[in-house]
Amino acid sequence: MHASVGDILIVHGHIVGQGDRKGEIIEVRGENGAPPFFVRFDDGHEELVYPGPDAVVHPPEPS
Repeated sequence: MHASVGDILIVHGHIVGQGDRKGEIIEVRGENGAPPFFVRFDDGHEELVYPGPDAVVHPPEPS
């Protein structure tokens, strides 16, 4: 998985009733766009993320 600053990380919920988490990648700490990513989620929480198979990266949404 590779990403750039500004890309959107979506972590899919894997428990019934648990929604997806979506956030903006604000820092890429791995080499050549590789994880880990520092992410600011929609609720304002910031976290260092090592994405698993339940996560996808999308380009930034147009404004």
